[in-house]
Amino acid sequence: MRILVIEDETRIQAFVRRGLEAEGYGVVTAGDGRDGLSLALSVDWDLVVLDLLLPGLSGMRVLQELHHEHPQLPVVILSARGD
Repeated sequence: MRILVIEDETRIQAFVRRGLEAEGYGVVTAGDGRDGLSLALSVDWDLVVLDLLLPGLSGMRVLQELHHEHPQLPVVILSARGD
């Protein structure tokens, strides 16, 4: 299973990556919305883990584009937002 993690906070990104890799998943990370969206659209992923508060392009915008281009792609939202 190939998982893309789009998260700008390096500690959280590393924590999620280590946990998923420990379970045997292949993980690629992106640190901002633009790079994350580009990666998400250029490779067939099994899952995207997405932060909503991203530099460059918001996580909500990334989610909208992903849903438009790959409506069946599962996305797990990972965010510190309270709403």
